[in-house]
Amino acid sequence: MLGFITRLPHRFLSLLCPGLRIPRLSVPCAQPRPRAMAISSSSCKLPLVAVCQVTSTPDKQQNFKTCAELVREAARLGACLAFLPEAFDFIARDPAETLRLSEPLGGRLLEEYTRLARECGLWLSLGGFHERGQDWEQTQKIYNCHVLLNSKGAVVATYRKTHLCDVEIPGQGPMCESNSTMPGPSLESPVSTPAGKVGLAVCYDMRFPELSLALAQAGAEILTYPSAFGSVTGPAHWEPVFS
Repeated sequence: MLGFITRLPHRFLSLLCPGLRIPRLSVPCAQPRPRAMAISSSSCKLPLVAVCQVTSTPDKQQNFKTCAELVREAARLGACLAFLPEAFDFIARDPAETLRLSEPLGGRLLEEYTRLARECGLWLSLGGFHERGQDWEQTQKIYNCHVLLNSKGAVVATYRKTHLCDVEIPGQGPMCESNSTMPGPSLESPVSTPAGKVGLAVCYDMRFPELSLALAQAGAEILTYPSAFGSVTGPAHWEPVFS
């Protein structure tokens, strides 16, 4: 079963409550429907998961406000886990601004999300945080980091995107994530959550089936690909892979 809470055009919240738990399932983002319907966790007797979609801007505090509203509504409706997209924290206007706005995991922004998780009492999947790692001073590059918080606000897992998206976009020129981002060194073991064992990935990782296979063989029941694709790259990846 699938329920929707629609929002303004720049954001929406989807609630997922499957009738059957199918192991090793890839879950793409749901699409909004004309008529909204909410399903409470008590109606299906199974864990309720919220998929929150937003259009990020360079304004980190406004982005947090938007995400927090969706997370609080998900908690009110009984969700045990809420997923936020890649670049939930911000999308900058250029690579230099991306580096300037980035923060370490111990920074102010992630602290706000840990407090939000504690306040709402639910797990948060933060799908792609612009992280200044411990090697920031040497590299002046960041990591695209998928962070998983438990309901007490503790960081229980971090996965740094291993496959960076360097592509030529027709009519737009090159998009080189590697200009400002370092690839992560390893996969993260699937994590037990109230919704099942979650395998962490990010966006362009979906193009590399070995990663999914490794997570599934390690026991993942849900594979996650939080993404911030554009109008050209989105159809080029989502449609061939999931159609």
